[in-house]
Amino acid sequence: MIVPAPAGGGTDIVARLIGQWLSERLGQQFVIDNRPGGGGNIGTEAVVRTPADGYTLLLVAAANAINTSLYEKLSFNFIRDIAPVASIARAPEVMLVNLSVPAKTIPEFIAYAKSKPGKTNMASAGKGTPSHLAGELFNMMTGVDMVHVAYRGAAPALTDVIGGQVQVMFVGTASTIEYITSGKLRALAVTTATRSEMLPDVATVGEFVPGYETSQWYGVGAPKHTPAETVDKLNKEINAALADHKIKARLAGA
Repeated sequence: MIVPAPAGGGTDIVARLIGQWLSERLGQQFVIDNRPGGGGNIGTEAVVRTPADGYTLLLVAAANAINTSLYEKLSFNFIRDIAPVASIARAPEVMLVNLSVPAKTIPEFIAYAKSKPGKTNMASAGKGTPSHLAGELFNMMTGVDMVHVAYRGAAPALTDVIGGQVQVMFVGTASTIEYITSGKLRALAVTTATRSEMLPDVATVGEFVPGYETSQWYGVGAPKHTPAETVDKLNKEINAALADHKIKARLAGA
């Protein structure tokens, strides 16, 4: 299973969780192959170019849909070249700040960022990724001027947010819940329309910025022309995972 993102981020965590389940259910070893870069295009193209024999899968995320309009010239057509296997989950992103940022609420952050125009740095998992677009939407709807700093995935970006090289990041909960609960990063808000079950005490951005809403989603794809019986078998087993209470609990934080 090729993951077009570095190890340690939400996409990688979801892939390893589903890969482990499939290994146990099918008696086959599922190897997670991280191929970050190009906003997810490098890993996606690798899957497009592989034989459609059912032995190579793609962990699909929202970036794949975004990239169809973000990049004018791609060497593949995602909708044409990747066969859908199964949907996995939709999840919120959380707006996190380094502890040196004095803001503890969205209104306080807006005031802080406006007092330092062009000096508040926003990390993302890469250009055009959901974390990038969530931040740009925040800029547009609030009138703040956060400077975008793109990384090759969520994990290295989070390292710099914790270290204070950048001040803020919008990122999935799967890779951040530990940092939030341990007090290494401060969660200001989640990006979905309703509060997260994982972070019930954290407000939504929309409570202060009416109409603001973004989310991340995950699924599994395969090269086009992958045998239908293989796709059906994988779909059945992934849906079984989504019905398992232990898997559902772990995905709730994705």
